[in-house]
Amino acid sequence: MVMNKAPETDAMYDVAIAGGGYVGLSLALALKTGDAGLKVVVVDPKPMNVLDKDPRASAIAAAACRMLDSLGIWEQIRDGAQPINEMIVTDSKLRDVVRPVFLTFGAERKEGDESEPFAHMVPNGLMLPALYEKAQALGVDFEAPDTAASFATSGSGVRITLASGKALSAKLLVAADGVRSRLRDLAGIRTVHWDYGQSGIVTTVSHERPHNGRAEEHFLPAGPFAILPLPGNRSSLVWTERTEDAKRLVASDDFTFEIELERRFGHHLGKIELGGPRNAYPLGLTLARDFVRPRFALAGDAAHGIHPIAGQGLNMGFKDVAALAEVLVEAHRLGQDVGAMDVLERYQRWRRFDAFQMGVVTDVLNRLFSNDNDVLRAARDFGLGLVDRMPFLKSRFISEAAGLAGPAPRLLSGQSI
Repeated sequence: MVMNKAPETDAMYDVAIAGGGYVGLSLALALKTGDAGLKVVVVDPKPMNVLDKDPRASAIAAAACRMLDSLGIWEQIRDGAQPINEMIVTDSKLRDVVRPVFLTFGAERKEGDESEPFAHMVPNGLMLPALYEKAQALGVDFEAPDTAASFATSGSGVRITLASGKALSAKLLVAADGVRSRLRDLAGIRTVHWDYGQSGIVTTVSHERPHNGRAEEHFLPAGPFAILPLPGNRSSLVWTERTEDAKRLVASDDFTFEIELERRFGHHLGKIELGGPRNAYPLGLTLARDFVRPRFALAGDAAHGIHPIAGQGLNMGFKDVAALAEVLVEAHRLGQDVGAMDVLERYQRWRRFDAFQMGVVTDVLNRLFSNDNDVLRAARDFGLGLVDRMPFLKSRFISEAAGLAGPAPRLLSGQSI
């Protein structure tokens, strides 16, 4: 690769992270919070001073909220977040006048004397700057805007060449550069991938009546239509359509878009109006066959891109962060090499099976619900109704949604590493 200028003298780090989104920033913060002696750098193609311009919002499960609290930023963003106090699930055809509710999740998940919502909707414009500012305050270095263009590993480390011509050296390179990760390809890690022929339309609406913290998931023949509550009389939408229809809708004028939106949204919250830009993102399943290579690890969407039907994509990335940070911090405390393969294998054993399992679950759910087959509809509606009538099963579903089922890294339990 031809560079514009000769590489400068390498800067030396323990961990270099390619990607300054949620996963990259929270990993940098978790590492420095766990062990201030770790030298960490984040490389990202966008400047860090535009993070507050992101108009979208994300569903953050209870376990991830506990992690953000442990990292010292939850207090800063909590007042701007919207608790999800209830969730309903319907299954109908688009032309149906009535959408019967088959499954309802109660307001709170209780443990002993404590109670907490199983998720919050957090505006990206709040969370990303909070992560960046805290990481910067703890001594994380940033190379932005810049891109990790290539890298070469050796027995003692990895040398990363940036698009600007600068070079960095680290014991470990973590690729948190998204589902189309170029670094994953450069590392020779193959993926399991298929396209669903669907796209997710993401936008924000305002409405006359309050949502009272209720989220709604409407299963329609083209795919799920999710209404997620935001602060005030506003909601975030994740609207799944066949890709050709999604492109047509996004390109249409506001009047046409709002007519189609109203058919799916309904009138229970009164008059609705568009409250932000609309964008469509192609949906597919991408699972990395390996999460690690010598001196190299994947995290977030670079390791697993799944369908948003269960709302677990970002929360899986936070699980990666909690597991990888715990493994690396403990290794560093013991004087071990954080980029050594035996250290990285601990992370892979912790996260790869869970990611594959969630990928299979979301794939099956999408295929089961994104169709207009009356026999399948009858079977799945019976199953939803059965879960709704069985407290044990419902509690299990809520725990899974909250990210609190099974053994978890310490950060996801609200503990420090």
